[in-house]
Amino acid sequence: MWTSISTYLANNITAEQVEFWLGKAFLIVLTLIVMRVAIHLSELIIERTFQVRFRQEEERGRTDHRRADTLKKLLKSVVRYVFFFLAAITILDGLGVPIMAVLSAAGILGLAVGFGAQNLVKDIITGFFILFEDQFAVGEYIETQGVGGLVEEVGLRITKLRDWDGQLHIIPNGSIGMVTNYHRGSMRALVDVGVSYQENLERVLQVLEKVCQGIRNDFAAILTMGPKVLGVTEMDQSKVVVRIIAETVPMEHWGIERELRKRIKEAFEQEGIKRPYTQEVMIKRDEA
Repeated sequence: MWTSISTYLANNITAEQVEFWLGKAFLIVLTLIVMRVAIHLSELIIERTFQVRFRQEEERGRTDHRRADTLKKLLKSVVRYVFFFLAAITILDGLGVPIMAVLSAAGILGLAVGFGAQNLVKDIITGFFILFEDQFAVGEYIETQGVGGLVEEVGLRITKLRDWDGQLHIIPNGSIGMVTNYHRGSMRALVDVGVSYQENLERVLQVLEKVCQGIRNDFAAILTMGPKVLGVTEMDQSKVVVRIIAETVPMEHWGIERELRKRIKEAFEQEGIKRPYTQEVMIKRDEA
C-alpha cells in the first residue's frame, strides 16, 4: 500500500509543487508563532502598564485594584481577538484566497446573521456600559439575575460569578438588569432579638449594650457606628423585638451578625434571660 502511494506521489507531484506547499506550511507555522509571541508581548505590556498605574495610585493614596483587574482582563481578551483575526487574514492571503472578496462576503453574511444576533450585540453593548459606568469589578460580591457571588470575570459578552457553594454562574451581559454591589461603601449588620414579655426590658437592654461593647472592642471591621442597640422595633403576640445595628467594612457585615447572635445567646443563658416561645392554651369544656 505504501509503495503504491509513494509511486503515485512521485508520478503526480512535482518538486515545484512540493516546494510551494512547504512554503505555505512554513508561512502558516511562522504566522502562528508570530501571533503567539505578539499576544504574549502585548499581555506583558498590559501587565507592566497596570503595575506602573498601581504604584502611581498608591503614591496618591488612591487604589482601585478591582476595576483595574477587570479592565486588564478585558484588554487581554480584545488583544487576543485582534491578533487571531490578523493571523487568519494573513494565512488566507498567503494561501491565495482573495481577501477583499472574503471580507465582502463576510459583510453580506454579517448583515444576514446580524438580524439573528441581536442578543449578542446587546450583550456586547451592555458589557461596555458596565465597564464604563463601573457598576462592578473583578473580586467584588454582587447579586443580579437571582444569583449572587464573587465576580471572577467581566468580558465583552458575559460575566462570571462564583457563589458560596463554588458554583460558577455565567450570565450574558445583556441579561444583567439591577445589580446589588456589596463592595461599594460601608455595609450594615442588622440583628433583631426577640425577648419574652415576662422579662425586664431595661435589664435586657443593659445586657445587649454590654454585648455590643465587647463586639466593638474585638473587631476592627466595625466602623464608627455600632454595634448600637436601637431599642424596641416590634411587639407581636409572643415577643418584644429589639434591633441592633452596626456599620462595617464591605463583606464583613455577615460575620458581625453571626458573632452578635452567638454572643447574645451566650449572654442570655448566663443572665437567665428567656427567649420567647409559642404557647398554646387548651380549654376543655365539661360535657353536661
